[in-house]
Formats: sequence, C-alpha cells, structure tokens
Amino acid sequence: MPIYEYRCPRGHTFELFQRMDDPSPEVCQVCGEAPVEKVLYPAAIHFKGSGFYSTDYGRGGRRSAAKESGEGSGDGSSDSGETKKPDKPEPKAAEA
Repeated sequence: MPIYEYRCPRGHTFELFQRMDDPSPEVCQVCGEAPVEKVLYPAAIHFKGSGFYSTDYGRGGRRSAAKESGEGSGDGSSDSGETKKPDKPEPKAAEA
C-alpha cells in the first residue's frame, strides 16, 4: 500500500498510508479545513547506460563509415546543410 501526501488550504501537509481504491480524506487531519488536495511528485526514474539520446543509437556508426568511404544518399544533399562551392571561380564574361 502506498503512502499519499495531502495538503489543506491553510498549507498543512499530512501523509496517509492507504489503498489505491480508498477514498481521499474530506478534511485536513491537522486543522479540519476542507477540501484537501493530493500532492503529486514526479517518479524517480534514472536512465543509466547508452541509448537514451538520439545521438546514441547504433545508426551513427554506419553514417560515419559511409561518409569516409564516399558513399552518400545519392540526392546530392549533405547532412550538415552546407552547399558545395566550385573549386575554381567561374570566368566572367568579357565586357563589350
């Protein structure tokens, strides 16, 4: 059975050891003020190890290997978003 924490309008907090299907208390156990509200806390979850971020998935190794070997997606775009510049500047047309 879990322990639930409740808070009254005057700011008192108290805990109850009760079943999940038991009704919530009507009044504060300290001062008798109503209504009381259940205090919610985030769950204590700890992510340990790799694989919890988008950069940690196994596909990253294949992408870097493809870049090294010169293979790409074939559409001419690059992952970095940069456009390729020509090696030499284009010659200007002669002015008439």
